[in-house]
Amino acid sequence: MTVAPVLRPKVPRNLRLTAAAALVILVVYAGGAWLWPWSPKRGLGLAFGFAAALAFVVEMLYPARRPRARPFGTARAWLQAHVYLGVLAFLAVLVHAGLSWPRGAMGFWLLALSAWTTTSGLVGVWLQKSIPRAMADGLQVEALYERIPQLAAELVGEADALVADASDVLERFYREEVRDRIATLQPSWAYVLDVRAGRERALEPFRRMVTFVSAEEKGKVEDLASLLTEKLELEAQLRLQGVLRRWLWLHVPPAGLLIGLVVVHVFAWVWY
Repeated sequence: MTVAPVLRPKVPRNLRLTAAAALVILVVYAGGAWLWPWSPKRGLGLAFGFAAALAFVVEMLYPARRPRARPFGTARAWLQAHVYLGVLAFLAVLVHAGLSWPRGAMGFWLLALSAWTTTSGLVGVWLQKSIPRAMADGLQVEALYERIPQLAAELVGEADALVADASDVLERFYREEVRDRIATLQPSWAYVLDVRAGRERALEPFRRMVTFVSAEEKGKVEDLASLLTEKLELEAQLRLQGVLRRWLWLHVPPAGLLIGLVVVHVFAWVWY
């Protein structure tokens, strides 16, 4: 996987604006902390707390977006705003706390959930940019997630038919070393880093087997190797598409819990 294209922002201007806003936040914090004792309960500390809370509320509007929804216009603009505003919101949380460890359980959980939500969101951006690129560049097979088990079962039928009238040597090789590997889906986590992980090792027995069969059966060995390759690509598709689908469970529920704690935190400040 090529790292540079994945890390390159789609809209560099938005990254520059976010970096500038982050710098302004830090300069304001440094100046305020130098002039007055910093407190999250008053002054600039309180202002940054409200700014973070408001940013999180805007963040929670992302699921309600529409292709031409206001105020961000296009879906891509919504996503850009969601990502960069989330980073600035987390920075505002840190500044609100005075860049120090929070006191009390409420402060700890607010900081922990803010960090988790922001980090999981950035990881999700990386996954959504890197996984489709890796699948397009490294895999020949394309399959719908729900159909992958059925397609894998069909490969077993093709392989069985291929060796139905094969020699004893080839049939024994198929039964002992190949069939179970084709019949069983084993979506390794290694596919997340390399969509071709383990492929050369899996195909090595076929290269050896070619030397033990007749010239007429070499084509069958190659066809079996092609079926196994297709099976490996289905496994990679299953793992990578599964990661994209399940990533939201690591991001959305903690984000919902975070916004709930923010509401409780603001209410407690107003009440007391």
